Amino acid sequence: MKFASYQYGHHISYGVVQGDRISDLGGQFEHYPDLKSFLAHGVFGHLADKLSQCHQFSCDEVTFLPVIPNPGKIFCVGMNYAQKRQEFGENNPAPTLFVRFADSQVGHRQPVIKPFYSKQFDYEGELAVVIGRSGHHIAVQDALNYVAGYSCYMDGSARDWQHAWFTAGKNWRQTGAFGPWLVSADEITDPHQLTLMTWFNGQQVQQDSTANMVHKIPELIHYISTFSELNPGDVIITGSPGGVGKKRNPPLFLQPGDLIEVEISQIGRLSNRVIDDDQVGVSSVIAQPMLSVS
Repeated sequence: MKFASYQYGHHISYGVVQGDRISDLGGQFEHYPDLKSFLAHGVFGHLADKLSQCHQFSCDEVTFLPVIPNPGKIFCVGMNYAQKRQEFGENNPAPTLFVRFADSQVGHRQPVIKPFYSKQFDYEGELAVVIGRSGHHIAVQDALNYVAGYSCYMDGSARDWQHAWFTAGKNWRQTGAFGPWLVSADEITDPHQLTLMTWFNGQQVQQDSTANMVHKIPELIHYISTFSELNPGDVIITGSPGGVGKKRNPPLFLQPGDLIEVEISQIGRLSNRVIDDDQVGVSSVIAQPMLSVS
């Protein structure tokens, strides 16, 4: 099944996406106010009876929110594809981890903001893994049993604020896009047999198979869960293939008006338009990054 979080009028809810229609679950599961709490209580088995009772409306009538609007933790994996490692000259085999904050995200069809203080706002298309069960010290062989489902992610990066300081480069407001929906894990037999593509104004700029991840999803879940308990609604963003704008000649960075899309087979296409930061009256003393990318 496909699950989406959204706002309908003044009402924030979640539901099941079937074609171009959404069956609203929020009104049927009053004890589970959002998709994260719904996943935590594992009530998938009750859906068949509930869907026929749900209010339905068109996907065009809603404002999509990030798939999980309120994740407890967002872990991001860097340099997890061979081509990306080659582009950046990365030789360290250990997983590169950093965090995103929940308020740095937007949903499908919502604008992402080019940071005012960045001249190098870059795109990165990625597969997002959403956790469905709590676990600590999760064994590699059991790890996929803790996954609720998968989604698309556009991990927008302010390259001129990113070096060793990944947090500064990854957490500007509305720079990450998450959606359009969660495809439940039972519908994806092997998450390492998916094709990931990124489109920049209709031009394909990234394409790779998730089979080419350096650190596979079970390994990532095992590794992260050794030091941080994973809980329902937590998100692991599994890394971007090569082809990012920073390493193109000439570089290709996101500008207001650009359309950036991330498509993953068996999941769908996440689409977002870039807008400019709405800051006005900015001081003549312009902030500068502490470290810049070499």
